[in-house]
Amino acid sequence: MQICAPSFIALAAALALAGPLAAQEVDPAVATADAALEAAPVFDGHNDVPYQLRARVANQINEFDFADTAHTGESHPQASVMQTDLARLAQGKVGVQFWSVYVPSNPDEAEAVQQVIEQIDVTKRLIARYPDGLRYAETADQVERAIADGRVASLLGMEGGHSIGSSLAVLRQLHALGARYMTLTHNSNTPWADAATDTPVHGGLSDFGKDVVREMNRLGMLVDLSHVSEATMLDALDVAQAPVIFSHSGARAINGHPRNVPDSVLRRLPYNGGIVMVVALPGFLNEQRRQWFATRSAEEARLKALFQGQPDTVTATMEAWDKANPEPATTIAHMADHIDHIREIAGVESIGIGGDFDGMPSGPVGFEDVRGYPLLFAELARRGYSQAELEMIASRNALRVMRAAEAFAASAANMAPIETLITSPAKAQ
Repeated sequence: MQICAPSFIALAAALALAGPLAAQEVDPAVATADAALEAAPVFDGHNDVPYQLRARVANQINEFDFADTAHTGESHPQASVMQTDLARLAQGKVGVQFWSVYVPSNPDEAEAVQQVIEQIDVTKRLIARYPDGLRYAETADQVERAIADGRVASLLGMEGGHSIGSSLAVLRQLHALGARYMTLTHNSNTPWADAATDTPVHGGLSDFGKDVVREMNRLGMLVDLSHVSEATMLDALDVAQAPVIFSHSGARAINGHPRNVPDSVLRRLPYNGGIVMVVALPGFLNEQRRQWFATRSAEEARLKALFQGQPDTVTATMEAWDKANPEPATTIAHMADHIDHIREIAGVESIGIGGDFDGMPSGPVGFEDVRGYPLLFAELARRGYSQAELEMIASRNALRVMRAAEAFAASAANMAPIETLITSPAKAQ
């Protein structure tokens, strides 16, 4: 088909005009964020997919489709859909993931040890089932090779010190199985460390708890201070000889939840070299939402006291209360506010990302699942963060911390393991 000269000239002129206009429509913040995440994909400190596997399918994953989990609401009692799968990790520009091999707090420590081994097993099996998308990693070098090969580097992180059964021998063996961080507590105290959300009994770390930190440093295992009390945070910083992490926490000055990191700790963090991997959980981000939840809980408790034995009345009255008092929206801007504060107090070198997806009902509006990271980084770019700073927050800071922990372990290679007396010595037969 021939194009007459006048039509061709008009078309060329139109394209010439459209070119600059199209270029003007590119959001510079989005371009900066995209460039940063291309150079340094997100290193996410905490994702609870392994516990979803336990809760939803009892770790029976041979027929489980992790390429696309959009169907997972069909069999869930509340029709809750998982927040993570291979497709959405790619959309979210996630290049490294710490998978949490969490098990609930349990006074039966032997049972907790068995369960965490089961969680390590199911996570390794999941990774092995998807070699084109995931790659198991234990070191910073392995992480970087996986990223270069286009795989999501997959590390194991233990959430809750109850999983070692108060035994340094168990700690060492879990490290040998691949665990590369341990959160010292979960929501409840361990026999050797105080949690943020429990009544203090140790005043921070016990002497054994301090030995746990020392032994983790010797092994090259990251000490995770999310979930622990302020006193435990400070005790750990006193003992630690390698950088610590907060795998999924915010800044307490922005939201007063005890799970967040107070300024007393943020001021010390640069001297340790550690990082706060900022969480996406709305209750830890939005102070207005935290206050709303406290008011709602108080109203529910009041109604239960007034209408004992009348659950239908309590439910109907709470439904009316919810309609009159909707939950305040939490947005990506709230998450960025925490990052701003940590930068102000501790510096940009002290910031990472730890979403906590699949461990919460939903992330912020627009960031309901792991696809939302590029939107967060565009928000930070709009606030004046440079591409180099975004790369540090995305993954370079976390990789630096891993390398520092590995370097300390290498320097301590000739140090003997810490020995403690076992609680019930076996009697000779």
